Amino acid sequence: MPEVLINGPEGRLQGRYMHGTAENAPMALVLHPHPQKGGTMNNKVVYTIYQSFVSRGFSTLRFNFRGVGRSQGKYDAGEGELSDAASCLDWLQLHNPNAPFCWVCGFSFGAWISMQLLMRRPEIVGFLSVAPPASEYDFSFLAPCPSSGLMLQGEDDETIPPESVAKLVEKLSAQRGIQIDYTLLPGADHFFTGKLDEMMGVVDAYLDNNLPEDFKRTPQ
Repeated sequence: MPEVLINGPEGRLQGRYMHGTAENAPMALVLHPHPQKGGTMNNKVVYTIYQSFVSRGFSTLRFNFRGVGRSQGKYDAGEGELSDAASCLDWLQLHNPNAPFCWVCGFSFGAWISMQLLMRRPEIVGFLSVAPPASEYDFSFLAPCPSSGLMLQGEDDETIPPESVAKLVEKLSAQRGIQIDYTLLPGADHFFTGKLDEMMGVVDAYLDNNLPEDFKRTPQ
């Protein structure tokens, strides 16, 4: 997982990148939790999702938002972090000019940023939104949501009330042509402590059902 330094809006952004093994590999971008609450690209949920896309042959990038780790700048309440994500997607495209499509994934605060990026970038065809902070941030910009995807949350999430996510899923599911899969994982808290394997079972099953044959999970 080579370290990369990407030119962002406020200076360099520190990332980890694995170039796809497939010919004309698709791209995946994974976004971490809240920078002011200990979120980094090395978060276990972020890292595990990153590894899943790497194992499927995707060109996969995770990075630290401004002010985190070796990334320059300072926290900007979401607006700057969205610009960071857009710059990283630009970088991904520069290094993968023939990529047929892109997936975006985010955990908690990163899920909120990733869904905003989804609205702005038509090359993104699918998403994984883990513990989206529907009770803390406004998701009304998803009008309409341009792509189908998965929303996943722990049943015992102590940070984001599950009913707020269920309400968001219900609203998005009313849109014609959009399929939002929603899984509430029994016994899991906000960070899926002790439940990472079960979480990834849901993620991998969803990807296997929604990716082209060439990018399904390789049996271990």
